[in-house]
Amino acid sequence: MQIPEWAKPAGYGAIVGAIAMSMIGFQQMGWKTSATAETMAQERSDTAVTSAMVPFCVTKAKADPDATLMTKFRAETSSYSRSDIVIKAGWATLSGQTTPDNALGRACSEKLFAAK
Repeated sequence: MQIPEWAKPAGYGAIVGAIAMSMIGFQQMGWKTSATAETMAQERSDTAVTSAMVPFCVTKAKADPDATLMTKFRAETSSYSRSDIVIKAGWATLSGQTTPDNALGRACSEKLFAAK
C-alpha cells in the first residue's frame, strides 16, 4: 500500500504536536495524573481532619489532671520536644485509636504554645 506523500508531514506534525501539548499541559497548565490527584486529595483531607481535631486535643490537654505535664510543656523551648510531650501525654490520641497521631500532636502543641 502506498502512503500519500502529504500524509508523512501531517503524521509527524500530529505526533510532535501531541508531545508538545502533553509537555505544556503537565508542566504549565497544571494537568495532573490520577495518582497525583489522589495524593493531593489525601493530603488535603488529612490536613482538614487534623485541623478539626485540634480543639479536642487542646481541651484534653487543659483538662488533664496531671498539671506537671502542662508546666513542663510551657517551659520547653523546642517545638519538637513540645510535640513529643503532647504525643506521650496521650493528648494527640484520638478516641478509639491506640496510637497517637503525629500531625495532630504537632498542630496541638503549636496551638497550646500560641495560647500561652
